[in-house]
Amino acid sequence: MPAPSLPELKNATDAGLLSLVANGSHAAFEVLMRRHNQALYRTARSIVRDDAEAEDIVQESYLHAYRNAAGFRGEASPATWLTRIVINEANGRLRRTRRRARIVQLIPGAGAGAPADAGDAGGIDTDMDGHGAEPDEQVLRGEARRLIEARIDALPGRLRTVFVLRAVQELSVEETADLLGIPEATVRSQFFRARAILREALARDFDQAVETAFTFDGARCDRIVAGVLGRL
Repeated sequence: MPAPSLPELKNATDAGLLSLVANGSHAAFEVLMRRHNQALYRTARSIVRDDAEAEDIVQESYLHAYRNAAGFRGEASPATWLTRIVINEANGRLRRTRRRARIVQLIPGAGAGAPADAGDAGGIDTDMDGHGAEPDEQVLRGEARRLIEARIDALPGRLRTVFVLRAVQELSVEETADLLGIPEATVRSQFFRARAILREALARDFDQAVETAFTFDGARCDRIVAGVLGRL
């Protein structure tokens, strides 16, 4: 039987792709990965808060999924199965990192230069380049996105994951509760709390931004002064 063509693979269901993966199809696995990359990366990053670590977690999770594709029994959707693998891998890394950090603290003189807890890592660079032309709409959108991502990163661990799954991934309360193994009422309360924290933080950021809008120091101030002096 000939191997499915790329258009056929792209139109296949997740379950159909997994069945092909179980038989060793790399092409089917590539389609499956591209279909779920963004969702799984967002999930991993919501737990570890580090871009590179999240990418590595997703890669390791895919390898685990590939090796165990034949054992998939369809008790949950393939998307849910993959997401659970990512969550388990991310949480396992956090536990190992914290355990190493505790061991390092017990060794005299080993505190300096010890690796930071991956759960406290800031994976987003929020510095702005103050040089060059006025920012266009695309740059402004990028800065707004980075600000929102930074505020999501600052949420407490479980609240952060619940918020990403519900607001960013747009999963239902039931799906989120199932993935995290917590009651639906807990998902609702933690999502409500996460939104309240974000609203307060972003409102504070907005107020501070308004206060410093159209700042007059720096290059603009120098240009105006130089222009006037040059015309005197």
